Formats: sequence, structure tokens, C-alpha cells
Amino acid sequence: MPKLKTHKGTAKRVKLSANGKILRQRAFGTHLLAKKSKSRKRAINTTGQVTGSMAKNVKRSLGV
Repeated sequence: MPKLKTHKGTAKRVKLSANGKILRQRAFGTHLLAKKSKSRKRAINTTGQVTGSMAKNVKRSLGV
């Protein structure tokens, strides 16, 4: 079976942790921030984790 090419769009958006978890940025943190509470903006600023079947797809597209 041939090698899989890395999906560059996915590679720019996610990164693998040392334990093999897939970390991603959260949405809704770029504009219209005045109406969002401080706690909500802090929650948006933290990294999220890709889980379940989506993680399997992302790992395949990264070639891991």
C-alpha cells in the first residue's frame, strides 16, 4: 500500500500532543468580542480536543 500524503489544511489547524491526543483551536474567538463575557472568551482561548470517530479521520489525514 502506498504512503498517504499529509492533508496540509488539517496539519495547519491541529497538532498532536506527546500522548497522541489531537489538539485544536476553538471557534468564535476572532470578532464580535464585545458582547461576549470574559469567562466565555477565556473558554474560547483554551485548546479543544478532537475525539471519537473524527479523531480517527484526522489522524488518517495527518498520516499518523
